[in-house]
Amino acid sequence: MGALRLIGTRLGMALLTMWLLSSAVFLSLRLLPGDPAALVLGELAEEQERAALRAKLHLDQPLARQYAIFARGVVTGDLGPSLRQPGVAALDRVKEALPPTARLAGAAVGLGALGGLAAALLSAGPWLGRGRRRVELAVIALGATPLLALAPVATYLLAVRWRLVPLPGDPASGAGGLLFAAGLLALPLGAQVARIGRAALLELGRAQFLAVARAKGAGPLRVWILHALPVASAPVVAVVATQLGALLGGAVVLERLFERPGLGTLILEAYGSRDLPVLEAAVVASGGLFVVTQTAAAVVHAAIDPRVRSS
Repeated sequence: MGALRLIGTRLGMALLTMWLLSSAVFLSLRLLPGDPAALVLGELAEEQERAALRAKLHLDQPLARQYAIFARGVVTGDLGPSLRQPGVAALDRVKEALPPTARLAGAAVGLGALGGLAAALLSAGPWLGRGRRRVELAVIALGATPLLALAPVATYLLAVRWRLVPLPGDPASGAGGLLFAAGLLALPLGAQVARIGRAALLELGRAQFLAVARAKGAGPLRVWILHALPVASAPVVAVVATQLGALLGGAVVLERLFERPGLGTLILEAYGSRDLPVLEAAVVASGGLFVVTQTAAAVVHAAIDPRVRSS
């Protein structure tokens, strides 16, 4: 019952968050100073053209009526056609952009979690001796380096200068470009996972159940990976959940930086071309992706750590 109550609570919070996000998107594009129709068409457009666009976007309706139309569109997935590509629904453009962003973010989560756990084991385990301090310093340096500073330098050195990896923005780069971009995006997450995972493993280092495992003849690798790491995974899942927002934001930045297709590129293109239906749909979809991943991470965390279910 505790797990079901937790899932219900999380789903309710997710729906509330989506409603607040959608409302904020709606109000931000309608309550700001200026005429949205003039913003889209330009100051030189004739009043007749502006009036036609206002009617098309329902801007000539009362605000409450506009909100009702917008809310219905969010629920049904119909926020109108693209202004820059007539005949193409805004949601269709989002559907095209969503899979590349999901692949990039998913690969970054996997690489960040695996790399962070490996660094945590190396810096907390008995294998490296004094080299553990070097791993710890490398983790601190990566965690303190902004992604916008690291990504261009790493891309220039690895992809342009030394040609060790393909350019992540090249359409022909395929899986190699995806893994390189995801690896860059995973570095801040991996640093956080390594830091929290190391602290959890060190705290477990003298636990009685590990001493029992050693007494039964288990080697260091078995003790740390099969016995200590599963127990330390609960705070790691919590870290991944809290970092998902920053990771999705980083995905938007990298997509624009590398000119990769995705939600980030679509949002900036829609903003630059004043395509309001596409901009609304893309922002709501990106927020929905964040809410879904946060909710899933919270449920997984609760499944791993019974203390969360009982709280």
